[in-house]
Amino acid sequence: MSDRPEIGATADANGIKTNYLEAGQGEPVVLIHGSGPGVTSYANWRLVLPALAERFRAIAPDMVGFGFTERPNDVRYGVQIWADQVVGLMDTLDIPRAHLVGNSFGGAIALRIAAQHSDRVGKLVLMGSMGVPFTITPGLDRVWGYEPSFENMRSVLDVFAYSRDLVNDELAVVRYQGSIQPGFQESFAAMFPADENGSRQRWVDAMTTPEEQIRALPHRALVVHGREDQVIPLETSLKLEQLIDNADLAVFSHCGHWSMIERTEDFNRLVRDFLTD
Repeated sequence: MSDRPEIGATADANGIKTNYLEAGQGEPVVLIHGSGPGVTSYANWRLVLPALAERFRAIAPDMVGFGFTERPNDVRYGVQIWADQVVGLMDTLDIPRAHLVGNSFGGAIALRIAAQHSDRVGKLVLMGSMGVPFTITPGLDRVWGYEPSFENMRSVLDVFAYSRDLVNDELAVVRYQGSIQPGFQESFAAMFPADENGSRQRWVDAMTTPEEQIRALPHRALVVHGREDQVIPLETSLKLEQLIDNADLAVFSHCGHWSMIERTEDFNRLVRDFLTD
């Protein structure tokens, strides 16, 4: 459907009918998106897929609860169901082993998969990643607490990007319209509700992988973070680089939570070279 580039193929992934985009040939790379309101794999990875497709088979699924993947009525959202979904998709597509690229919440999913299915993972790219403990930021609380309106979407976009040139009314309208498609906000609101004290900290904690499991990871890892990230603190990537024995860290200046959008050419070159080496 050329007029709907966010809609790709559908495959069963651990019992969930999953929408995914695919491009290129070669070693498989699975890209796992973040958890912003109205997000899709296309919204996250549209500038990355063509670059990776030059050398790799790049696959970008919509995690359950997001995008155009099925939303089962009885689903209980959490890092384990998302990790199982990715592994299930790999099974269906007959992919025994893949590199994983995870953005934010997607980084936490990639870490969980690597810890539980070490032999299914080649290299890891963790961008602005969750997965280790941190105190929830005002930016992440704003993202997870989003309620649909143009003004609220504009406010959310303000915390994602360092460059004001990227945050304009046109983008806010597009992302707001995306967030109110049938089922999108209903599932998003069910994922990270505040507790009786108005806190969403427990969802940050629920996305972590135990430190001893991260230390045990044998994989080569590339950890990427924007220095001015207001959503996930830079300290999380510093911690991951310390915990993962075979990890390198890249910090982009003048960059918020959108490394792959604000520093597209640098991000694509870095990831492509890392996965090729």
